[in-house]
Amino acid sequence: MKPIIYQIFTRLYGNNKHTTNLPNGSIEQNGCAKINDITSAQLKRIASYGFTHVWFTGLIEHATQTDYSQYGIATDHPAVVKGRAGSPYAIKDYYDIDPDLATDVPNRMSEFESLLKRTHLAGLKMVIDFVPNHVARQYHSDASPKGVHDLGQDDDTSQSFSPQNNFYYIEGQTLHTDFDTERRALHPYREYPAKATGNDCFNAWPSRNDWYETIKLNYGIDYMNGRQNHFNPTPSTWLKMKDILLFWASKGVDAFRCDMAEMVPAEFWRFAIQKVHDKYPHVLFIAEVYNPGEYRHYIASGFNYLYDKVGLYDTLRAIICDGRSASSITGCWQSIDDIRDHMLNFLENHDEQRIASAYFAGNAHKALPALVVSSMMGTNPFMVYAGQEIGETGMDAEGFSGSDGRTSIFDYWSVPSLRKLTSSNPANELTTDEATLYNYYYKVLNLCKKQPAITNGAFYDLQYANYSNKYGYNCDRQYAFIRKSDDGQTLLIVANFDPNTVHVGVCIPSHAISFLRLRCGLTSATDLITGNLQTIEVKEDSPAYIQVPGNGAVVLQIAGKAK
Repeated sequence: MKPIIYQIFTRLYGNNKHTTNLPNGSIEQNGCAKINDITSAQLKRIASYGFTHVWFTGLIEHATQTDYSQYGIATDHPAVVKGRAGSPYAIKDYYDIDPDLATDVPNRMSEFESLLKRTHLAGLKMVIDFVPNHVARQYHSDASPKGVHDLGQDDDTSQSFSPQNNFYYIEGQTLHTDFDTERRALHPYREYPAKATGNDCFNAWPSRNDWYETIKLNYGIDYMNGRQNHFNPTPSTWLKMKDILLFWASKGVDAFRCDMAEMVPAEFWRFAIQKVHDKYPHVLFIAEVYNPGEYRHYIASGFNYLYDKVGLYDTLRAIICDGRSASSITGCWQSIDDIRDHMLNFLENHDEQRIASAYFAGNAHKALPALVVSSMMGTNPFMVYAGQEIGETGMDAEGFSGSDGRTSIFDYWSVPSLRKLTSSNPANELTTDEATLYNYYYKVLNLCKKQPAITNGAFYDLQYANYSNKYGYNCDRQYAFIRKSDDGQTLLIVANFDPNTVHVGVCIPSHAISFLRLRCGLTSATDLITGNLQTIEVKEDSPAYIQVPGNGAVVLQIAGKAK
């Protein structure tokens, strides 16, 4: 099965009760979506849309400026919380669900378990975050199983580094922060001795550009003394984080999206993933990794999938926005050809700017050819960020995040596009432009889910045979490839990054015809996106003339079985 993942930022998805947003607003002013708002009907629609997995981002309890002390949850100092809602990657309790998401706060874990059950009944698998590199400054678990020692509880704080400490310490220094700009707290935040900050800032003076709200976890690497490894005996942090993974896997979670996985040693992943797979062999691990030099190292450590950000994502964005040649797509897959099935493709996620934002394409339709390429090139997973399918712009200035082309992960907010998607009948809520986009994504994602040539077929890049720019084909703005399944389904796919409709001749080399055992001659071809018919001629080293819409693509199913 080719995984098609839908990323939902849970705090925002279904926040329909508040429509008047206030920058830096509280939860009472701007509202917050609840786990119970994600209904069985919504999940069934998501499954019918073509998705196989849902990544519920931000489920685990994290630091916040909202006061839940009446429920026995310690308050967080605003100087070490980003935004009123807080970052979902500043984990406060690895064993608990975020109280913001609960209708009935004391029963938040039961509400999560019900969501998990609804997700599975809808035919979907659940992905949750695992944040291994850092925790909130005031981390404290009040929900951990009996006998579990808290992170840092047994640390020797007199040592800047010890393999059995969970944190790194800046000896003799107090942490210096002055980020409580609105003076919401009566007293300044105090941390002594200061702990190292999550983005490998090993001093007591993190800046506003650092991950100042987080503490770096210690996996047995002595960064201050040549990055020496101390992995034997097994570091305390390894054991505690392994237990956290097993806790959530035991509840039935199907996959972990592992935040900043490359900031944690691959040796830990080999240890922890194996421990999880010993009990739950079906559980998937997805790594946020940005260093291509480390890709194979992390796959060898047990990861099923890695982000393909610095390769395909960056290339497609440059083709759309900067005029880079579409032929550069070839180099993306060639550089990872041996591990291509392990790469997770996407055009948006919570870290990246929205396609429709002024910082990216300014118009979501410009990325439709990239959608087809990214989702259909391989058998590897493809991911969509909620709102992407109707052109969410991410241009609100919600508060901490400002207007940056991203949907805020730090603030309470009600997003109009997400209100539409979570209404009882989204089709009735959409503008004409949004509906066009929505229907296009629907067709593409369902092709990815159901067509054997895409889910498990062979891939053949045609670009090398079309560099001459003959027959009207512009290799800088068009990209063509073939997918073929074992049962003979053949798809000729052409993406057009030019805004104008083109009638181009796509040369099909003799090697492709022999390697894929294609039938030559005149044949009818159905565009699986539109249903339109075209007549093309398949002939060795000759052009097959095809009409391709501007900022679009055709997925032509060629009639006839293999010869």
